[in-house]
Amino acid sequence: MVLGFKTRLKVWGGFCPLKNVEMSKAMLQQAFQRLKTANMALEDREYAYTVRSAEECVELSLKAALRALGIEYPKKHDVSRVLKRTKNRFPEWFDLEEFATINRELSEKREPAMYGNELKMIPATVLFTEEEAKNALQKARKVYEACEKLINSLAR
Repeated sequence: MVLGFKTRLKVWGGFCPLKNVEMSKAMLQQAFQRLKTANMALEDREYAYTVRSAEECVELSLKAALRALGIEYPKKHDVSRVLKRTKNRFPEWFDLEEFATINRELSEKREPAMYGNELKMIPATVLFTEEEAKNALQKARKVYEACEKLINSLAR
């Protein structure tokens, strides 16, 4: 017998209290603001800022999803390990492996997108290309939309 996603959460004792869903929706709203900022930065040809804002969108989206499921997350940018450890708590349609990879990749770009390469004295403004910025934004949008779908399914 295969249990549905919400039933599995109840059985595991991890069904989301209303407060977790409220908190996750607030975090998701912050993620949406980062997504809008990333879009504007791309339009302004600010590629490093696009990448940084995309990373923040991914981080906040994934933390919102973890919060909605009642999973404590580390207070750092990369939550990929927690995602992988708790994959059985997510619905099958949630592409957790891909999202963990996106989170890890963009987390590694966060610092250079903000400070540049200080050892080589290369500013952030020249480290990232338009293609990299578009790619980061596309990935952020994908993660955000999946997390929004997950959280909305739990709020019903």
